[in-house]
Amino acid sequence: QVQLVESGGGLVQAGGSLRLSCTASIPAAATYAMGWFRQAPGKEREFVAAINWAADSTSYADSVKGRFTISRHVPKTTVYLQMNSQTPDETAVYYCAADANLRGIHQVSGVHYWGQGTRVTVSS
Repeated sequence: QVQLVESGGGLVQAGGSLRLSCTASIPAAATYAMGWFRQAPGKEREFVAAINWAADSTSYADSVKGRFTISRHVPKTTVYLQMNSQTPDETAVYYCAADANLRGIHQVSGVHYWGQGTRVTVSS
């Protein structure tokens, strides 16, 4: 069982930046794909970004490309999401995700492990 603990959420003004972190509880998670999803009030949870275990392949939702950066570093059990130029409609709870399958990490139904979520509020 993998536990994921997120941190870094908070309040930011439109156009500002935040950096989220997520740490996995077991060393084996270093071999898992990891990613981020978000869920805005009244909306479904949606994919934001993902990174493979080797940290040499990343993918992003079209809405965040060029503004958000996902990364992970040795020992690779921690993943980061740098969010720049944020907009108020990106106010949401951001969830960390992990899965042994890189394809699975791109959709809610494919994720095996979830964090508790960290709230991000972007004020206008």
